[in-house]
Amino acid sequence: MSSAHTLRRFRRDGRVVIVGASLAGLRAAEALRGEGFTGSLTMIGDELGEPYDRPPLSKQVLTGWVPADGTTLPRRRGIDAEWLLGVPADGLDLAADQVRLADGRRIPFDRMLIATGVRARPWPVEAEAALDGVFVVRTREDAAGLQRAIAAGPSRVLIIGAGFTGSEIASVCRERGLPVTVAELGPAPLVGGLGAMIGEVAADMQRAHGVDLRCGVKVTRLEGDAQGRLRRAHFSDGGTVDAEVAVVALGGIRNTEWLRDSGLAVGVWGVACDAGCRAFDLNGLVTDDIFVAGDVARSPNPIYEYRFISLEHWANAVEQAEIAAHNMVSTQADRWPHLSIPAFWSIQFGVNIKSVGVPTYADEVVVAQGSVSDRRFVAAYGYQGRVTAAVSFNNAKWLDHYRRLIETAAPFPPPCPTPDQPADAKPVPVDFPGPTLLAQGATVVVTGHDPGERRVTVMRQHR
Repeated sequence: MSSAHTLRRFRRDGRVVIVGASLAGLRAAEALRGEGFTGSLTMIGDELGEPYDRPPLSKQVLTGWVPADGTTLPRRRGIDAEWLLGVPADGLDLAADQVRLADGRRIPFDRMLIATGVRARPWPVEAEAALDGVFVVRTREDAAGLQRAIAAGPSRVLIIGAGFTGSEIASVCRERGLPVTVAELGPAPLVGGLGAMIGEVAADMQRAHGVDLRCGVKVTRLEGDAQGRLRRAHFSDGGTVDAEVAVVALGGIRNTEWLRDSGLAVGVWGVACDAGCRAFDLNGLVTDDIFVAGDVARSPNPIYEYRFISLEHWANAVEQAEIAAHNMVSTQADRWPHLSIPAFWSIQFGVNIKSVGVPTYADEVVVAQGSVSDRRFVAAYGYQGRVTAAVSFNNAKWLDHYRRLIETAAPFPPPCPTPDQPADAKPVPVDFPGPTLLAQGATVVVTGHDPGERRVTVMRQHR
């Protein structure tokens, strides 16, 4: 679609298929209509029902503040789409420009967006995962079931995995006064996403709130009774704990299996695409008509030396979807790059944790301002002498300052913008775990390097 005439015809009469009817898919569809696309639009999703918001599932829904069916995403505009829900995509035929559904139907397209996201990593033993009382949290049905189980007042809740989701659920359970055991294979909670120093802070925070935190251990078996109800968990250190509810919070699996034979560059970290959201094929060549957005996308970020980065962030899904939609209906000269600084937030144990940048792209970290003991501080992350990320505990108002430092490749460690810099502030190794644990605990993962041409202002490295 190189000519202006062909593009105008596509904008008027083209066929767009969006595979993944959740946040990224819906926002992309709305953006396409906002860009003036009047052709046919088909939304394919494996779940029934309207697209809904996922962050509240491990927060407001579990507390009972918001019912699970109250998480439907608001519509910004009508999208005039054909909805094919409840039947997942099963394959992609690039030669024929068709998406194959699990029921055998084939859906033709001129351009397509892949926005299939991630699913919860299940407990690996199917019979144990099927025990009454064992949960994952990814869908509305998951959250509703867990909320009912928590409201019933179980004798103990076991959380398997102390990443962000597991820690948030543990926090909700402690707010309700429930006994909680958290089992984490790594050395501390949140260590996969934020490193060892913040992990130690998170561990202290959980124990201070009465969590039975067990780090460096693995749950080896979930034991049920004769009625198929969960009763006990066994650990790798020989210990056991009796529990009526277990939440498996071992990270996500990107939904890419349906693309394995498609010829696209697909792997465990997602679908590789360029900064304009166009998918790469297996040879590393960019495709013209296949786009990717949201949690399933893996794209190079010029701010991080063109490393490929996978993000599981709400704001990133929205922004990437809007950029993909714009680029679908634009000429090469008018296309936008996705160059945003990642950001996320989490509320747990009375603390508001927020981050900008990519903490996993760092070799050192320092408490730049505030007090760790007061749970009110900002930690800055650096890589080879420049600022790459910042994480705040109850001190989010300064994150815009650190965002600017990241964007300008400011020297690390950064000067403190306020008088409350700790007297003993000293950078320490960031100390992230190996790839297996990182996959279960991080919401931003640096997954490789792209030797592409640099197209942004080059900053000299500070030493």
